[in-house]
Amino acid sequence: MSTSQPRRGSGRPDRSSGSTDGGVSKRRGAPRPADKKGAPGGRGGKPGKPGKGGAAPKKRVPARRAKIEEAPARDVHDPEGVRLQKVLAGAGMGSRRACEQLIEEGRVQVDGVTVRELGVRVDPDSVAIHVDGMRVQLDTSLVTIALNKPRGVVSTMDDPDGRPALTQFVQNRSERLFHVGRLDADSEGLLLLTNDGELANRLTHPKYEVAKTYLVTVDGKVKGSLANTLLHGVEVEDGTAKVDAYKLVDTTPTQSLIEVVIHDGRNRIVRRMFDAVGHPVDQLVRTRVGSIRLGDLPPGRTRVLGKAELGTLMADLGL
Repeated sequence: MSTSQPRRGSGRPDRSSGSTDGGVSKRRGAPRPADKKGAPGGRGGKPGKPGKGGAAPKKRVPARRAKIEEAPARDVHDPEGVRLQKVLAGAGMGSRRACEQLIEEGRVQVDGVTVRELGVRVDPDSVAIHVDGMRVQLDTSLVTIALNKPRGVVSTMDDPDGRPALTQFVQNRSERLFHVGRLDADSEGLLLLTNDGELANRLTHPKYEVAKTYLVTVDGKVKGSLANTLLHGVEVEDGTAKVDAYKLVDTTPTQSLIEVVIHDGRNRIVRRMFDAVGHPVDQLVRTRVGSIRLGDLPPGRTRVLGKAELGTLMADLGL
């Protein structure tokens, strides 16, 4: 029995065979590619059912969805406490209604738990409250003050030798204040005074590596290599010391003004570093401690830290 064959070179496929001399045709009758679901074959074939001439696909086993169980938020409500919005308003965060809005917007955390309900009560003496990540100082008896210490004043509240001390700048304050860290008598700039023991401890403890910024005027025109030297460390009498950041602000043939950032709290460490590289310090002004800036505060003047800057500082220290 004879069968029909396509004519050579015609390019016209035989309808019964679906092929030409040139190979598989892209026209009607050619095997269809797998559909998007992975099922081969027929026109309009549904997933799981073979098309004409296609092999039956393997049965798919639906993936089991992982069961995600969220731990319930810890209950920070204290039935014996004070309404949260009242605590916030008392801490100076705004009117009672404004504080209610902060809560409703999910911007308030109590001991790390976001609170959105207005009926929550808390004990202000035992919880930590943050608004937008900023710690709220709830104890109104605590105060922190920025002082621009003048040159010639020693960093002590009272000096037995009768030298000018810090008490004279806070005589009008009723709180028992103490200074946080030191600036030697020949240095000037930002010094913090507080009655908050925990804040003072964290500002001075090496664990928290609080950065301090200084403007340093030194003798001589410094070389460009000085930055690399100070960033990698120089040897002083009690070990190696290095700066976190260095910037040449201005220079003349006889003097250079440099800004350095350092978290090393050793005594007179900035002066000793510049002595070690052959550029004795003529003037040293501290302009920043952590997130607190000296700004345009005149020498010998003080200001109470605002709630926002104090809250930011406390949050930076993990309080």
